[in-house]
Amino acid sequence: MSKTLTPHHLEDAFHHLINAIFRKWPHPTPSRHRLRTCRIISHRGEHDNQTRFENTLPAFDRAAAAGVWGIELDVRWTQDWVPVVFHDGDTRRLFNEPARLRHMTVDTLKNRFPLIPTLAEVVDRYGGRQHLMIEIKTENYPRPAVQSRRLQKVFIHMAPGLDFHLMSLDPSMFAGLDFLPATTFIPIARVRMDRFRRLAATNGWGGVAGHYLFTTNGMINRHHALGQRIGTGFIDSRNCLYRDVSRGVDWIFSNRAAAMQAICRNT
Repeated sequence: MSKTLTPHHLEDAFHHLINAIFRKWPHPTPSRHRLRTCRIISHRGEHDNQTRFENTLPAFDRAAAAGVWGIELDVRWTQDWVPVVFHDGDTRRLFNEPARLRHMTVDTLKNRFPLIPTLAEVVDRYGGRQHLMIEIKTENYPRPAVQSRRLQKVFIHMAPGLDFHLMSLDPSMFAGLDFLPATTFIPIARVRMDRFRRLAATNGWGGVAGHYLFTTNGMINRHHALGQRIGTGFIDSRNCLYRDVSRGVDWIFSNRAAAMQAICRNT
C-alpha cells in the first residue's frame, strides 16, 4: 500500500533537496568570535522520532547537554485549556493513533501519551537555562482571555525577549497576547519573507524567521538597522552554517543543533 503524502512529507523533501545542494557549496570559515557567539536553536529538540521523540523532555535534555543555546518547541491546547508541547493537532504521525489533543483533558493526554509534556513542565525544566523559542500553533482560541492568562502564569518567572520569544506562522495569533511586549513576537515565513518582514517592522516585533534560502543579505541588514533580529532554518551542514554565521544571522535553527554546536565549539 502506498504511503499518503502529507504537507509534512513534502516540506521534509524540500528541506532535504535544498540542504543537499547547500551542503556541497563551500563557504569560508567565519571568525572564531562569530562561531563562539552564534546562537543555535534545536528544532523540536534532538530527536529521530524512533528512539527519541520530538518535543519531549528527552529530546530537549539532549540539546541542553550538548550546550545548545536555544530550544524550539510547539504549543497546542487540551480540552481543559492546558498548553502542552506538541506539533501536530493529533497524535497519528508520532504515535500512530488518531487522537486529537483538543478532545482530551490533560489528565487523559498524560495517561495515554505520557511523553507529551505540558508547557509548564518544559518552562520549569529549561526556563532561564536555554532560550525558549515557543511556536504558537494556529488554532481556534475559544476562550482567549482564559488561555492568555494561563500562558501569562506559565511565563511569570521569565523575561520576555531575554529568556523566550513567541513565534507563529500566523501572526494573528499574537493579537490576544497583550501581556507581552511586541518585541517578544517573531513571525515565521514559509516563503513570503517580504510580507512578514514588513509586518515585523511595522508592528515593532522582535524580528522575523524563515528559511535560509529566502533570507537575503539585504533583509538581514535592514532588520539589524531597526534593532531587530533574523532567524534562519533549517541549517544542518557545516557549509550552510558557515554561510549564515558569516552573514550575521542571529538565530540558527537546526534539526542537527548538537552537531552544529560542536562545529562552532571545535573549529
